Parts: sequence; structure tokens; C-alpha cells
Amino acid sequence: MPHASIIVPARNAEATLDATLRSLRAQSFADLEIIVVDDGSTDRTVRIAADHAGEDPRVQLVVQANRGPAAARNSGIRVARGAIVGFCDAGDLWRPHKLAAHVRHLAAAPAVGLSFSGSARIGDAGHAPGLVQRPRLAGIRPEHVFLSNPVGNGSAAVLRRAALDAIAWHPAGERLGDWWFDESFRQFEDLECWLRLALTTDWQIEGVPGALTAHRLPPAGPPAGPPVAPGRQLAAWERVVAKLTPLAPEFFARHTPAARAYQLRALARGAVLAGDGRAALCLALASLRLSRQPLRREPAKTLTTLAAALALRLSGAAVPPVPQGRIASQAQIVSTDSAVATSTEEAATRFAAPYMLAKI
Repeated sequence: MPHASIIVPARNAEATLDATLRSLRAQSFADLEIIVVDDGSTDRTVRIAADHAGEDPRVQLVVQANRGPAAARNSGIRVARGAIVGFCDAGDLWRPHKLAAHVRHLAAAPAVGLSFSGSARIGDAGHAPGLVQRPRLAGIRPEHVFLSNPVGNGSAAVLRRAALDAIAWHPAGERLGDWWFDESFRQFEDLECWLRLALTTDWQIEGVPGALTAHRLPPAGPPAGPPVAPGRQLAAWERVVAKLTPLAPEFFARHTPAARAYQLRALARGAVLAGDGRAALCLALASLRLSRQPLRREPAKTLTTLAAALALRLSGAAVPPVPQGRIASQAQIVSTDSAVATSTEEAATRFAAPYMLAKI
């Protein structure tokens, strides 16, 4: 019986899955199983996973129709045998001693149910663009998870199976078994799970030092997707709030305005990286109007976001995307076609307008 199970949800990951599995097979803590859950891939993902399973008996493959990352994680949990369960998205990497660090942490801290590490961002070619997440590691309360999610991404967490089972439920009509992640979410399913753990159980969330997870950024390219993409992202976040509010009404009444401001700031930073100054400025100002807490607690990050958004906006409309891992300097900004930015600004204004009117 392996001590640890690592679940790898994968969909059309032929370009990155091999590197992910090699990083997991190279863990210094070797008493593990690696469960690849193919979520309806149409490329060579299944073949690559099967090749690894043929080389290493610790690797197994589960194949399912496309049902989303939450469903893929749930499928992996159902077959996992380990006392601790970790997750690594296809494309991300674990440093060789990551699992060992979490095993030691959980053994030394019996009240901790979720152990996580910081993350370093890597680009689509596997290089490091120099952006490292250094989150709060201790004293984490539910509001920290809600406001800034120190866990950071879906590949950073390693949990006790007992902690996962404490938040399991069986939806009416579900034939496959319990859910741990809510399969109705295609975004923020991690945040919903971690926040539910923090709000409804006594298990603690703590981090271990070091950027032991390498989290892959999407490929660089021109601004992509429909103009309402930020609105859809915010709407998905609002669904998390709506679902969990009945569990802790006073908590959400107290913390939602500030948490929403943090979310709008994150969307503003995304718009900066996409080179869309108009949407970025709209979102950054909406965040400041809604709550001053991000400015008080993280002044450098908040002011840098606002300055970059303002510089982009004053320079013109839309610009080429910012190189991965960096906020644009004014010298990098050039003016190009304004059509995309105009439609994006209109969409951003529609969903941010109610927050722009909030009293300071």
C-alpha cells in the first residue's frame, strides 16, 4: 500500500505530460503511486501516460469522458490508496524533494490537513520567467484563503486523506461515488474546496518553505478569447461565494467586499499581462473603489498594478502581450489596433460598474 497518491488530471497534454510524470517519478520520497486521469483527450495524452505506466508500476491510468478538472480529481481520489493525496496538473512540475517535505510536515503537525508549498512560474518552453509565489505559510485562517488563496494553484497542495474525506459528500443522483471537488465548477474548483475545508472542519492549512512547485504559465500570444473572459472569471468566483455563503453567512458578509477587491485586482493584473490597458485600468480602479484593504496590506503590488494599467491606458489601446512573469514598463508599451481593447473595455465596464460606484 503506497503512503502517498499523486493525482494528475490531464486533457490534451501531450506537449507537457512527459515532463510532469518524469518529475513525479523522480521524487526522493518513492513510496507513492501516480494516478493519471485522462479527461477525454483527443491527442497523445493517453499514449504518453500508458508508456510511463509500462516503465514504472507506480504509474496507473484512468480514462474518462471529458467532465472537467474537478471530476478528474474526484476520479483519481476514488482509486487512490495513499494516506496522503497530492495533485499535480499536467504541465506543472514538482521539485525532487517536494513530496518528502510534505510527508515530514504532515508527520510533525498532526492538526494540519492541507500542506502546500510556494510556486515558481515556468513558461510554455519550461524556462523560469522569474516570478515566484511566496505565500503566507502559517497562521492561516479562512479569511486568508478567501482573500488571497495562499495555496496558489492546483499543483501545490498535499492533503491527508482524512481531511479530504471530512469534506466529501454524495450529490443526489451521482452514480460514480462521492465528490470532494465540486464538479459543477470549471474555474475556482480548488478555491472552493480549500475554503470549504477551512470553514467546515478543524483541519489546519499550512505551508512549507521553498518554491517546490513549478506552475506553467499559458503560452505567450496575442490577447485571446472573447472580450467577456474577465467577466466570466469573476462570475465563476461569485458562484463560489454564492455556494458557500449559507455555510458561514457572517463570515462572507464581513469579508466578501475585500475579497472581491482582491479578485478585481487579479483580473487587472491579467489584463496588464495581456496588454489591454483600458480593461486593466477599469478593473484596477474598481478594486480600489470597492475596498482599500489590498492597498493597505499590499501597497507595492496594488500600486504597481495601477501604475502599469495607467501607463498602458495612456499609451494607446491594446498592445502586444507582456512577456511572461513581468509587468510592463512604460518603455515596452506600443500602440496597436484599438478594436479589441475597445470591446474589452466595454465588457469590463459592464461587470465592474457596480463596484466602481461602491462608496470608499
